[in-house]
Amino acid sequence: MGIVIKDLTKKYGNQLALNKVSFSIEQGEVVGLLGPNGAGKSTLMKSITNAIIPDNGEILVNNSSVNTNPIETKSQIGFLQENNPLYMDMYVKEYLEFVMNIRGEKKQRVAEVIAEVGLTPEQHKKINQLSKGYKQRVGLAQAILSKPEILILDEPTNGLDPNQIIEIRELIREIGKNTTIILSTHIMQEVEALCSRVILLNKGEIVADQPIEEFKGQYQNLEDAFQALTK
Repeated sequence: MGIVIKDLTKKYGNQLALNKVSFSIEQGEVVGLLGPNGAGKSTLMKSITNAIIPDNGEILVNNSSVNTNPIETKSQIGFLQENNPLYMDMYVKEYLEFVMNIRGEKKQRVAEVIAEVGLTPEQHKKINQLSKGYKQRVGLAQAILSKPEILILDEPTNGLDPNQIIEIRELIREIGKNTTIILSTHIMQEVEALCSRVILLNKGEIVADQPIEEFKGQYQNLEDAFQALTK
């Protein structure tokens, strides 16, 4: 159970975004997906969610193929994209009820998630009236609304102030107790605080895949490891 990826390859024209990428993530792991801009992280995450169709390779989500069973696998995944696309003219509760109807969830789940992510005081505001931190909470709320077994987070604290970062980090830590998480971020402290393992991509290939403690034993810190392996 979890995610299994075998020989995943994706090209955009002549650019090779992913080159025979293979790894597996066990159920309940919190894995940091790292790499410089253009390394292939977004392509990989979008391939897992079936938003992008790879050229070759196989992706299994809980032993079910993403290619042949896209609806089944999508129902098991929550995804917060980096740009956090939201309907800005909708009210918070209204938007989450809209997502609830799409995902076929029960109405009481919206109230549970609003409380879980700390949106109760803001639920009757329009999304465009919210601060960046609360908008991120709305994005996280829609991602966990269906209680996904797998949660993919792309730069979840992007643009937040230090207090907001701590709040979102604590929320992710709590969610990670019962959920498999792939966390992509450029903030190394976030990875060290939340992840037990790191997969490091560079130029479409995995250059490191190991427990975070092994990185600490080989390098002064995770930033040094990142720089040494992606130059």
